[in-house]
Amino acid sequence: MDARLNLRTPGSGKIVNLLSSADKVLKDSTLPAATQELVKLRASQINGCGFCTDMHSKDAALAGETSVRLNLVAAWREATVFTEAERAALELTEQGTRIADAAGGVSDEAWADAAKHYDEEQLGALVSLIALINAFNRLNVLVRQPAGSYQPGQFG
Repeated sequence: MDARLNLRTPGSGKIVNLLSSADKVLKDSTLPAATQELVKLRASQINGCGFCTDMHSKDAALAGETSVRLNLVAAWREATVFTEAERAALELTEQGTRIADAAGGVSDEAWADAAKHYDEEQLGALVSLIALINAFNRLNVLVRQPAGSYQPGQFG
């Protein structure tokens, strides 16, 4: 299976490079790295982005995330392996990713819960990360980017 479009060509490649630069800024933020990978993985699952699900599960495993936690991200509400802060980030991720499904957008309760666990800088990084991974998901879903061959760290 081949992608419909090569996202690394001069035209679309500029946009992908800009998005990748934003991702590097977020990686250097004070938002915990484990939280970042969980957020990327959960949004990718919701959006049906196989490429990003493949990438972020492999990158998280390389960074030391356990297979139990990775396997339970899709069922995080019933899982006991996530911290309260991670659960708040995952809830914000779900509501922010499913924004079109909820007429009110992100609930005040989800926001307040996240704000209990993350300072303003971390919240800014979390919100930006949710928006960014949704952009990457949409690019890859639109072009039907194949999943399965990603090598951890492949993009730096």
